[in-house]
Amino acid sequence: MVGALGLARVAAADIYLFRDRFGVLHFTNAASDGGSRLVIKEYPLPPGPRMTVAAPALPWFGTVEPTKYDALIREIAANYNVEYALVKAVIKAESAFDRLAVSRKGALGLMQLMPATAAQHQVRNVFLPRDNIEGGCRHLRMLLDRYGGNVPLAVAAYNAGTQRVEDAGGIPRIAETREYLARVLRYRLGYIRGDVGVQASR
Repeated sequence: MVGALGLARVAAADIYLFRDRFGVLHFTNAASDGGSRLVIKEYPLPPGPRMTVAAPALPWFGTVEPTKYDALIREIAANYNVEYALVKAVIKAESAFDRLAVSRKGALGLMQLMPATAAQHQVRNVFLPRDNIEGGCRHLRMLLDRYGGNVPLAVAAYNAGTQRVEDAGGIPRIAETREYLARVLRYRLGYIRGDVGVQASR
């Protein structure tokens, strides 16, 4: 069903994904009540650098080579004593390695830093891979230290914020956060095992 939508149409409107009762995936520009999921949001492009919208990592959207930033990730992760596989898993879950990704909530770049988080970690240019990964690694290091090295809590806080994690006394009962945590941990395990591509199947 992917071939039924031309690239021009994908760029022109919101795109939803749903799975029918036979297990076939369909793309459509109209949401349905049958469990459709927004995967591409039409986003106005401001003046200046190209801006895109981060979408859940889907294998057929993989236009960025998943090993493109490996050397940079290893270098910066080592500088902040954060596990390489964890950093790469967060990048895959957040932006699918698109350095120009912008979310509907305003998160920016490879590690989808919110403007306040980028400012907190003194990120100069969120769309430069080195600056963005450094900011993301600093933030992960801060969260890991805050939660005594507990990776699931740190990842949940990366997504939902520390206040929600602490109010919940653990992983918040937020569907988006729990799905995000499951994806990041699955990708992390794949990278630890050496699976370069790490399929994004759910």
